[in-house]
Amino acid sequence: MTDDITTRRPAARFPGISPRAYEHPADRGALATLRAVPGFPQVLKATAGFFSERGERLMALASAIRVGPTQYPDIDRLRHECAEALDITPVPNVFVAREPVANAYTIGMDEPFIVLSTGLVELLDQDGLRFAIGHEMGHVLSGHAVYRTMLLRLISMQLSMSWTPVSALGLRAIVAALKEWYRKAELSCDRAGLLCGQDPAAALRAHILIAGGIDPAQVDIASFLRQAEEYDSVDDIRDSLNKLRHVEGMTHPLAVVRAAQLQKWAATAEYRDILGGMYPRREDDRAASNWRDDVRTAAKSYKDSVGTSADPLAKVFADVGEAVSGTAGKVWNKFGNRTEDGS
Repeated sequence: MTDDITTRRPAARFPGISPRAYEHPADRGALATLRAVPGFPQVLKATAGFFSERGERLMALASAIRVGPTQYPDIDRLRHECAEALDITPVPNVFVAREPVANAYTIGMDEPFIVLSTGLVELLDQDGLRFAIGHEMGHVLSGHAVYRTMLLRLISMQLSMSWTPVSALGLRAIVAALKEWYRKAELSCDRAGLLCGQDPAAALRAHILIAGGIDPAQVDIASFLRQAEEYDSVDDIRDSLNKLRHVEGMTHPLAVVRAAQLQKWAATAEYRDILGGMYPRREDDRAASNWRDDVRTAAKSYKDSVGTSADPLAKVFADVGEAVSGTAGKVWNKFGNRTEDGS
């Protein structure tokens, strides 16, 4: 862990905050769809999460260092601060595992826990680690483990059906859409990390370091963020196809693009409202209107992406995302209303 630059404790806390407050619209729409299916998370937990989760937890316990008051106490303090900021109880365990690549991940459904690589711990200062841990706490609060399990199951199904071209192509489209949603989930959790630290500059430093910065002072911020604009402004179909080829298999957004997305959100009234205490509460999450609003917002997000990108394939992606969101809305209107009526 590099020398601490600042040790201030962020002032704002968000009692009862709903993950909808920070979730990217496309991510929120996908999660709303899953959450509306009665018993779906429980079925996944029963069929997939139990044994793998126990095994992963035992492996972490036996091969990594569990953070606590006497082991990485500074990280333990950040763990509690982030859980308090997002009102998460019980506080998830954090492990530090020997891995040179800067990385962090959250696994587990019943008892989610966070793993930080030594590469990440050595790379980031205290404020950067607060952002990274807050990001992972966002995964916990949003229940992304259920979402990711569905993605992994579909990928496995895709591989097992690779000999049937029609089925394989259909599954490929679904998996591609889910990966796109998961990339949006990463953007969501960057926002959660920002809410924990409430320091956009610290988040940007972390992104610069993860993207390849040795010393953030040697990187011009305006030029760094301009790279994201150049990436998004390509108007040659050949570049679009290259982007698709490289991004299709990824579950995380590209580092520079990701940094620019978070800085844009940090400048919005939405972020300022949350800091001021105006945000959706978990107690209101079960309202049916929220589900419909989330699906509509997801569709609008895809539509808006066309107007902000010069990429010739942007409209194709937007149409697919909007169609999926629209279909989800029709399913809810057909079956959700029936459930509300008690029939």
